[in-house]
Amino acid sequence: MGRWICCLRSTVADPLMLLLVLALSCNPSTAATASPTAPHVKPSYSFGRTFLGLDKCNACIGTSICKKFFKEEIRFDTWLSSRLKLPPSYLLSYSGNYTDDAKSWRLVDITRLTTKYQHDRADKRICTSLLKTKTCSLEHALRRTHRFQKWLRAKRLTPDLVQGLSSPMLRCPSQRLLDRIVRRYAEVPDAGSIYMDHLTDRDKLRLLYTLSVNSHPILLQIFPDVEGWPFPRYLGSCGRLVVSASTRPLRDFYGAAPEVAADLALQLLAVLRSMGTNDLNYFFYFTHVDAGTFGVFSNGHLFIRDASMLGIIDKEEGSQLIDGQQEYKDIFSCLTVDCQSAFVSCNSIGEKHSLVMVCQELLPKLLKGKFLQPVQEKIDSFLQHCANGLADDQGINEAVAKLAELLKPLRSCDSRFAYRYPDCKYSDKY
Repeated sequence: MGRWICCLRSTVADPLMLLLVLALSCNPSTAATASPTAPHVKPSYSFGRTFLGLDKCNACIGTSICKKFFKEEIRFDTWLSSRLKLPPSYLLSYSGNYTDDAKSWRLVDITRLTTKYQHDRADKRICTSLLKTKTCSLEHALRRTHRFQKWLRAKRLTPDLVQGLSSPMLRCPSQRLLDRIVRRYAEVPDAGSIYMDHLTDRDKLRLLYTLSVNSHPILLQIFPDVEGWPFPRYLGSCGRLVVSASTRPLRDFYGAAPEVAADLALQLLAVLRSMGTNDLNYFFYFTHVDAGTFGVFSNGHLFIRDASMLGIIDKEEGSQLIDGQQEYKDIFSCLTVDCQSAFVSCNSIGEKHSLVMVCQELLPKLLKGKFLQPVQEKIDSFLQHCANGLADDQGINEAVAKLAELLKPLRSCDSRFAYRYPDCKYSDKY
């Protein structure tokens, strides 16, 4: 560029201008100074191991989706610009966006197993109770425990290996359920066997830690939505963060239109019915429900949003813990709950258990004052009867069927209910 300018013919009109051009163009350093070219720096999230919880591994959930975070294929909130900062680390859950092709994005929920305060408290408890220090390597401390040493020697996950864990899912464990956990554990690449030969020591500690703190991600893995189970899709984990398909909590619909409320209430009853009767003969029950337990997808479909308080009883095999095993406690029993907390007996759980909770806590808030009389009065009367505990388990199916018959004519068939539209225009089934 400089050479041809230096060789300009003397026909240039202004000699002074020619001298200026020659001076600037024939001196490389002057030219570079005159027109600097700043390198393009792509902004990115500053993902820290601490924020993700990777510094705590292998006292964590897993690492199956970490690459998505670091490649900015998962971004927090509704931000599609990576110029924005990460959200506060003390939150329990975050809304995020997920992509596979950097073009189309979909909403996801990014959640922690428990609050940061509870995590920090549990970490401190591990160090002080096992090593008598304020801080320590969590993995080093947990590997020394009697329970984990049993896990290392075990070829198969058996009821004695999970005895005393606080997760409701494991209070009445069967061998069939435990085999399902190992066979479908999604944080390892070669799952499929009921034997733990394919699990490394690291994998075993991550699985044990997850089951001890919060079994929600495990439930999503072993009962996937693609097989018809009412849970959001598990996408993976990174450190102590879990990523799953996004749903809006049921609380967001308490002020919804009557036809929407009727539709959601019917779906809620259908989910409860499937929890008690399904092809695999597992009986699911809640130990607690609140406005965030259930969620709704963008197509109007209702799912169980938070499975952490969900217990399972195997109707084929029953519980295989012997007397006294359920009361066994160690450091893994006390990571998120008080070690003095008493377990609910498996034999005390009846079919009406979850329905009564839903009638007490959720359905009144969803259906209160939505409909004209006398329909509203009939609904209120049923809910009151249900919340009081019903007469016995035998009448539960009749009671649910009666409420469903009241609600069916109150819902509508339009695009707001995409999960059943337009099928509902042609069949009463929808």
